[in-house]
Amino acid sequence: MRIEKHPILTFPKTEEIFFIFEGEKVKGFQGDTIASALHALGVKTLSYSIKEHRPRGFYCAIGNCASCNMVVNGIPNVRTCITPLEENMIVERQTNKGVVK
Repeated sequence: MRIEKHPILTFPKTEEIFFIFEGEKVKGFQGDTIASALHALGVKTLSYSIKEHRPRGFYCAIGNCASCNMVVNGIPNVRTCITPLEENMIVERQTNKGVVK
């Protein structure tokens, strides 16, 4: 799912970063946001709507919506589309204003 070749843009290789997503050690790269790293791994559902519990995914990618809110290092409602990935982060999906699913 990661874009590696593009007709206009270049994507230099960066250092691998390992983090924990729902109990599993996974890999991203330096410069990724949490949401972009998960998207590259094929993770499409980042959170669930509060009322209907419908899946939400990577949507605006600029921090304006709440579709990418996740629990990061125990902190709920982190906008993962604008939060840089860090080594050993613990990332989990959430529902109902920060309750882990």
